[in-house]
Amino acid sequence: MTSQRLFRIHTSLFCSLICLILATPQLLQAEDKGFQPIFDGKTLKNWDGDPRFWSVKDGAITGITTKDNPTQGNTFIIWRGGEPGDFELKLQYKIIGHNSGIQYRSFPIKGADKWRIGGYQADMEAGDKYSGILYGEKFRGILALRGEKTVIGKNHKPKVVGSVGDTDEIQKHIKKEDWNDYHIIARGNHFIHKINGITTVDVTDNDVDMRRDKGLIALQLHAGPPMEVQFRDIQLKELPASRETSSTDGAKKKVVLIAGKKSHGYGAHEHRAGCMLLAEALNNSGLNIEATVVTEGWPKDASILEDADSIVIYCDGGGRHPYNEHLDELDELAKQGVGMVNIHYGVEVPKGKSGDAFLRWIGGYFEEWWSVNPHWTADYKSLPSHPIANGVKPFSINDEWYYHMRFQPEMKNVDPILTAVPPKETLKRPDGAHSGNPAVRKTVGQPQHMAWAYERPDGGRGFGFTGGHFHWNWGNDDFRKLVLNAIAWSAQMKVPADGVASAPVTLEQLEANQDYPQPDNFNPARIKALLAQWNQ
Repeated sequence: MTSQRLFRIHTSLFCSLICLILATPQLLQAEDKGFQPIFDGKTLKNWDGDPRFWSVKDGAITGITTKDNPTQGNTFIIWRGGEPGDFELKLQYKIIGHNSGIQYRSFPIKGADKWRIGGYQADMEAGDKYSGILYGEKFRGILALRGEKTVIGKNHKPKVVGSVGDTDEIQKHIKKEDWNDYHIIARGNHFIHKINGITTVDVTDNDVDMRRDKGLIALQLHAGPPMEVQFRDIQLKELPASRETSSTDGAKKKVVLIAGKKSHGYGAHEHRAGCMLLAEALNNSGLNIEATVVTEGWPKDASILEDADSIVIYCDGGGRHPYNEHLDELDELAKQGVGMVNIHYGVEVPKGKSGDAFLRWIGGYFEEWWSVNPHWTADYKSLPSHPIANGVKPFSINDEWYYHMRFQPEMKNVDPILTAVPPKETLKRPDGAHSGNPAVRKTVGQPQHMAWAYERPDGGRGFGFTGGHFHWNWGNDDFRKLVLNAIAWSAQMKVPADGVASAPVTLEQLEANQDYPQPDNFNPARIKALLAQWNQ
């Protein structure tokens, strides 16, 4: 046999193999790790639809309406194999005429026939505008148009916070009256649609009252003009239950702690050491969370913040606050639902543009000539019914507890977390930018708030905490747990009933990572005694 003939045979076999692979996309998709077929390509086993409209044709679930056989209202063929929560769904579709969609996390419509449902819908159509959008069938209407990144707020309405592409450019990748790939990702409260590998929408649903965490999968046949829609190679990968919410595709909750520069000396304003203690506790908590610490103020590479679920800052504030020069960047992150946590001096910024931003992000801030910063022992005799207070017992501790914050008007959406009555002695200093003023003196004997939670109108969350002057206070289990809970809550996580678990902090851990050398007169016995007193 000549070498030329061998070449022709090998080439022929190679071409045949390629043709076989291209002709069997289901084989390829089955290779995708974790995906399982939920349609056998031959029967409607586990699928339930009106037999007047649905059948299997050419290896595809096929829905057809005609002029003589219309549907009165939208009708669906429903997968009865379960009600997935977090999942990825891949399939191919072809549509001729009108409109259709893929329902997920859906629910039966009361009072209608068994084939009518509502919920999230990945849309598709024969036209040029709606394929790829997220529509709420009987469920809040359009939640994201093609190309949009949206956040759905407590008012049940979506807010556009960014873009995933130009809608006309995306349409160029969608084939008319031909097969297209559809990919739906649902993780926590975060949804992504893709057609032919192109992301069409990115949606975060912060509408706690209406969003759904599981439900039916179904395929739509739309009322109206005659149409035909087909679905094949339907593959489902169910995922482990996500956090309460998610802002990244399949990733852990990401928390970035920004530690400010050196400040007060050993044992006070230890931003780096404090952030490292908190991050270590979060990473060892058993929660699906990953905490990272950035030191020396605003990160040199700010891209680390782009996919954060929450940003924590513990730093010197006022005119030196790192946020003053980055308000626009942070505003964009807040609009995307990123949580904001500000600790101690990190709650103070100048009145005006920075102060207004803090009101939007965390609901309050330290305003010069309004707020005060005395050292005193606050006695927190009771805590509110709020996730941030989960597992936290009443406690009393000495700190530089700032108070008389500038809050949102009428405390709208602001929930006090730590409240106590400061003694009159906290205002013994003369009036000054931080020490006293006529407004605060009128409140002597009244309760003040030293920590608060804020639910932003767009669904994002903020937390302000005025303690944290003394580094040793992080060794108080209740003091520390409150802040750990707040960080998890701000990242849209479900706070455990007993709070975020963390092991007791030792003197050695408190001594580690501080910015200044230990002075000769340091008394470790005093700190050990405090730890024993606090956590007995």
